[in-house]
Order: sequence, then structure tokens, then C-alpha cells
Amino acid sequence: MEHTKCLIIGSGPAGYTAAIYASRANLQPIEYCGLQPGGQLTQTTEIENFPGYPQGVDGNQMMMELREQAERFGTDIRDGQIVKVDFSSRPYQVTTEEGHTLSADTVIIATGASAKYLGLDDERKYNGMGVSACATCDGFFYRKKVVAVVGGGDTACEDALYLSSLAKKVYLIVRKNYLRASKVMQERVMNTENIEILFEHNTIGLFGENGVEGAHLVKRMGEDDEEKVDIAIDGFFLAIGHKPNSDVFKEWLDTDEVGYLKKIDGTPRTKLPGIFVAGDVADPIYRQAISAAGSGCQAAIEAERFLMQQ
Repeated sequence: MEHTKCLIIGSGPAGYTAAIYASRANLQPIEYCGLQPGGQLTQTTEIENFPGYPQGVDGNQMMMELREQAERFGTDIRDGQIVKVDFSSRPYQVTTEEGHTLSADTVIIATGASAKYLGLDDERKYNGMGVSACATCDGFFYRKKVVAVVGGGDTACEDALYLSSLAKKVYLIVRKNYLRASKVMQERVMNTENIEILFEHNTIGLFGENGVEGAHLVKRMGEDDEEKVDIAIDGFFLAIGHKPNSDVFKEWLDTDEVGYLKKIDGTPRTKLPGIFVAGDVADPIYRQAISAAGSGCQAAIEAERFLMQQ
């Protein structure tokens, strides 16, 4: 069985930063990138709030540079995902989707989070035919067309703004009567001419022959003046939050009610010795690239210290 001192599960700013620090500590880490190499930032056009990039930076570019930096120091970065773990005893064992088994003295979990869907049958029906959870991935296909974005937070506003530069019109469908986004993002959205905000609207379905042609909405659902509204759109984008990618670890580690992995006393440590967490899979509060990178650094330092003590 292949063995490593340090196994990193997941990429993105948390996983790659952990790899950089673990490599420089001569832990010779192996890193599995998961389903989305580079994590959620690969779905973001421009990152404006990461220190050191005064003009902003493309998300894919940043992740490629972090990966190159980790590889420069010796990280063995591999594609693929971990589908099974056995944390019953050390060294811990994991199994890849191809059936390859590894053992590790320490494990850093940085599997991030995945986009949530509304749970409508039509989302599956029109998947790849007008429904998307990645505006920056698929926005190009909707140039000069009409699209809708569901959500009221920063991600939804960012997606709406990005799509507004491509599409003829963007509807922002917001369940509540206000936006949860930061003040800066709210102002940008409200000052963009081709974005129309539909407050107090719920999406109940989509329609179309060979793809999405429109959405069925309900305005002020459950109220006396409830009203059904149909809008004509060509694309439907989800931006309603994320689910932590923690299912494979739940048998062994504690999670909160949503599924975020629990840390001990605010450190990257978990209840199992030698297993550490970093990034959005354990962060229900901040969920920022810079905080994810910082937690990756912390996890790698904790792994190094753990191995020294052993």
C-alpha cells in the first residue's frame, strides 16, 4: 500500500496553501484535487479582495499559480477524488474513485463546498439546457440573451453583474424583500441598467421545448395578494449558497447541522489525532479565499507539529 506522511484531500486556496507549507516542511505531501480542481474560485471571473492584487486577479489564474507554487516545492498533485476513508486507526486509509488505496500519518481535509439547487424537477430536466450553477462557466453562451439569477447574497449579485456584461437583460430573483449582499455589491447591482431585481419572488418551475424558455414564479408566496408570474428567459443560474463536501467523513468526524466539519477550539484540529480541516468545508461563517488560505497554512503547521511530536 502506498504511504505518505501527509495526505491533502481537495484543492482550492485551502488545499494548495496547505500543500505549499507541508512541502516546505519536507512532509512530501500527496494532494488529491477532487471533482473541481482549484475549487470554487475557478468559477469566479475576477477576485478583487485578495491581498497583493491591486488590480484584481482572475480566479483560474490565481489557482494555477498556487498549484504551480505547490508543485515547485514538491507536492505530488493528482487528479481524482477520495470516495472512501477509514479513520479507525493510524495510519489512516483512504480509497480513490479508481480503487487505489493509500495510508497516511496525517490528513488535511480541504474539500470545500458545492453549489445548492432549489430542488425542482425542472432543474434536472433542463440541466445543461439552460440551467447552470456557474455563471462564469456558462455565461458566454447567453450573450445578448435574457437570463435569471436566483439568490440575494454576494454570489448572486456577482453572478448578475458578470452576466449583465454579456446578456441583454438579467433578472435577479430574490425570495426576501431585501438583498443580503454587501453594500458595495448591492449598489453595483442597483446601478446596472439591464439588471431587474424581483423581490419577494419564488421560482416554482421552468418551461421550454428544447431548453429553458421561461420560469414560473410566485410573487409574495403565501400572502393574500399572492400572484403567479411567468418570465421569458434563456438561462437560469443558481446562486443560493453551498453545501460542504463532507459526506465521506461524517462517519468519523463531527459536523454541525448543515454538514460543516467541526474544529476543536478554533484550531484546524478535529477529534481524531492527525486529522485536520481547512477551508470552506469547515467554515460556515467567513467563506473567503483569504481565510481559506490562512486555514490551509494553519492545518499544515499543525500536521508538521503533530508528526514531530510523534
